[in-house]
Formats: sequence, C-alpha cells, structure tokens
Amino acid sequence: MSEIVDTWNIHDRINRHLLDAIDESWLGDTAGAKGRNVFDQFAHIHNVRLMWLKAAAADLLEGTIKIEKDMVPTKALLNASLIQSGEAIAKLLERGATEGKIKGFKPHPTAFLGYLISHESHHRGQITIALKQSGHKVDQKVLYGLWEWGSR
Repeated sequence: MSEIVDTWNIHDRINRHLLDAIDESWLGDTAGAKGRNVFDQFAHIHNVRLMWLKAAAADLLEGTIKIEKDMVPTKALLNASLIQSGEAIAKLLERGATEGKIKGFKPHPTAFLGYLISHESHHRGQITIALKQSGHKVDQKVLYGLWEWGSR
C-alpha cells in the first residue's frame, strides 16, 4: 500500500474514532440555528466523497449509497457509509498514485489527498463545536486521539 493510501486510511479511521465517541442522541446537535447538525456533517463528508468518486472513477461507486435527508439518522448508517466511501476513496487514491492524476482534480493525487483531509477536518471541527455548544463535550482522551496519527 502506498503512503498516500496509508495516510488516507489513518485520516478515515480518525473520522470514525470521533463518530464512535458520540452518543447517538447527540446526532441532532447543531452549532447554530442554520448550521448542519452532527449527523448532517458526517453525511456531508460521505456525500462529498461520492461526488468525487462520480467525477473521477464512477466504477468505484458500486456498493455505496448517498445519504439522503429522509434517511433515519443513525450512527450505524454513518459508520457503514463512511467505511464504504473511505474504501472507495482509498482505491481512487491508489489509482491516482499509479497514474499520476485524479480525473477532474489538479494538480496531482497528493494535493487531492490534502484537499480531502482539509475538507473533512474542517467538518470534524464543526462537529466538535456543535457538540460543545449543545452541552455534549467529547471526552478529552477522544479529542487528543484525533491527533494520534501514529496509532490510528
């Protein structure tokens, strides 16, 4: 496995580490009246992955489903969806590392990885703020665990 895919897999496990630490009853927490709730933040992460897969390698969408607004918001749905889209993105990155490009993204696969990590980390921050502002603080050990790239 290439280092680029290994880096992606670590990042993907960190997203799910945060999800695992959230009580299911907190999925409706929001940071503001108009902001996305916690469930919608995680769903957005998954759905943006699918958007990129559709543009760059539609064959990798097999077995994935978009999370729609009318779906019942559960951790099980989020976890299964993030695993599926995470594995598909790993395959896309592996192809990109081999071919030297990601269709529809410039300049190169490593920058695409950086884009994905930046985007998803932004939403992880929004999730933790929404939880905190709703009175649901995530355990400090879990929050520090978001930075433990050597053990995730």
